[in-house]
Amino acid sequence: MDDVAEHKFKHRREDDCSAIECYMEEYGVTAEEAYDVFTKHVESAWKDVNQELLKPTEMPTEVLNRSLNLARVMDVLYREGDGYTYVGKAAKGGITSLLIEPIAL
Repeated sequence: MDDVAEHKFKHRREDDCSAIECYMEEYGVTAEEAYDVFTKHVESAWKDVNQELLKPTEMPTEVLNRSLNLARVMDVLYREGDGYTYVGKAAKGGITSLLIEPIAL
């Protein structure tokens, strides 16, 4: 998700290599086609994570929840661009509504 966001919004330095550019070069596809492929990989990974979390395991739930929450944060930060490096209104609004503004009952 990071490579897609950085490539779409041109935040990567010229001397850095990205997975998107490597995929485009290797398979001779456009950037949009590469974005679609990577988006499908992300969706498939979410399905795998959700399926595995439903199965019984010896791993403590607290450990699994921490990993899931990290993945959720990355999804939120990179869904609409590089919200980690370039914090915008969406990220600030989400954090504000979650931690600062009270919930009306």
